[in-house]
Amino acid sequence: MSPAPARAATPACTGAGLAQAPLDREAGHALLADLAGPGAAATLGGLDALAPGFPDWIVTSLFGGTYQRPGLALRDRQVANLAALTALGGVEPQLADHVRYSRRIGLTEAEITEVMVHLAPYVGLPKALAGLRVATATFAEVTEAAESTESTEATEATEAEA
Repeated sequence: MSPAPARAATPACTGAGLAQAPLDREAGHALLADLAGPGAAATLGGLDALAPGFPDWIVTSLFGGTYQRPGLALRDRQVANLAALTALGGVEPQLADHVRYSRRIGLTEAEITEVMVHLAPYVGLPKALAGLRVATATFAEVTEAAESTESTEATEATEAEA
């Protein structure tokens, strides 16, 4: 049996106007800071102590790479992330993070809820329900944190006036 003929390497994703993803560490960290807000550093927790360099790779390749590609708005990328993480299941911490990110960039609770409901016939009712539970808990956490911040600011303002 003769060996298969050698094939010339084809350029990656050059059709349909697709561009290669850049790898921009600074842009990745800046985007994560925009998405995660003041808690950006805690987003990846103590992962660097366990797996040195892994959080930087995540931020650089995802937020500084894939997210930097042209072709989809950040809002569209977040809807895709919500759908993918809900469909995947078993990734509740990451789904909660992306629910928070989605809220920070302007998706409403109703829109996020509708993403989960829309998924039910495609990914199954149990996964859609699990996604709704994560979203509901995250909405409550975000509301509680906002109320706590407002209460603290009001107390500080009252004390400053006195």
